[in-house]
Amino acid sequence: MNIMDFNVKKLAADAGTFLSRAVQFTEEKLGQAEKTELDAHLENLLSKAECTKLWTEKIMKQTEVLLQPNPNARIEEFVYEKLDRKAPSRMNNPELLGQYMIDAGNEFGPGTAYGNALIKCGETQKRIGTADRELIQTSAINFLTPLRNFIEGDYKTITKERKLLQNKRLDLDAAKTRLKKAKVAEARAAQLNTSQPEENNIMVNVSYVLNLLHVKWLKMWAEEVTKSEQEVRITQSEFDRQAEITRLLLEGISSTHAHHLRCLNDFVEAQMTYYAQCYQYMLDLQKQLGSFPSTFLSNDNQSSSAPVQSVSAPSVLASASASLPSVSKSVVTSGITELKSSSGSRKARVLYDYDAANSSELSLLADEVITVYSIPGMDSDWLMGERGNQKGKVPITYLELLN
Repeated sequence: MNIMDFNVKKLAADAGTFLSRAVQFTEEKLGQAEKTELDAHLENLLSKAECTKLWTEKIMKQTEVLLQPNPNARIEEFVYEKLDRKAPSRMNNPELLGQYMIDAGNEFGPGTAYGNALIKCGETQKRIGTADRELIQTSAINFLTPLRNFIEGDYKTITKERKLLQNKRLDLDAAKTRLKKAKVAEARAAQLNTSQPEENNIMVNVSYVLNLLHVKWLKMWAEEVTKSEQEVRITQSEFDRQAEITRLLLEGISSTHAHHLRCLNDFVEAQMTYYAQCYQYMLDLQKQLGSFPSTFLSNDNQSSSAPVQSVSAPSVLASASASLPSVSKSVVTSGITELKSSSGSRKARVLYDYDAANSSELSLLADEVITVYSIPGMDSDWLMGERGNQKGKVPITYLELLN
């Protein structure tokens, strides 16, 4: 029974406090009550915390979009994370593309030029997919997790203490308002006319009663003023203490910025590693496919030179490749002339892949070495090529004669 009485009293006290805060808040909004302003330093810290929270959320969300463009996949990962379960492993986009290319290459035949190229491209795409997974994992651990910990941890604590500070301020201002009203009422009571009438009649008794009530009234308001002053002192102390706690938490935002700066450096390093890996993979793939700019420039098709050069990212490689056509062309021309004038054969390295247009031609793979020779009456742009038991016409622009 005592516990129930205590709970009822506590509930009533909490309800009274809530009502007092609501009245004070409403009167402040209507301009009917004074409001205790926070000091400028604390206001600046609060503004800095809000700004940090706002931009941290935006950066975090956009980073998630960058690392995982598929919104359905992001929702799935979020649900599994909330359920504290590991999301099922699935192929990412580069890995899926790579697998399709490998399957297509095997279907067309690894021995064909196109099929072999598809398999090479597919393997490279799968390596890029693996690098993409490493980037996502590293970025999640070193960048996204610290940002999320700030939003869901530190800032929630700041918000809780800031709300408590707001309640303490409302309690203080409500106490100040009650003190002010008590003092006004006390002053009005003191100004009342309490002089006794001279006539000895019934009015004397009435006047005596009024004086007695007046004295009690003055005493009541004096007690109310004393009580209100004590309440103001208590609420002021609690407000100052909460303001100090909130200030200490907010000053930690500078340390948060320094920590996020280190995390940002880790994220940039992870991206740098990822893009360097991708570039190296594509550079190796380009060499495997043999798509060298000089080959196209030495041909009559000048329109294809521009897009091929755009593939070569480094300016050094582009400038070096630009100087090769004339040398390659002169070497090939002199070698071909000697070969056509003789009845012998030569070894030649294939510069890049070639798909045979018909059964009289021979398909070529980049970097392989074949035997070539000339036969009477053959077009000047072609030679006969042999690879084991296979033979057929091959274009001379795809070849580099070996000494």
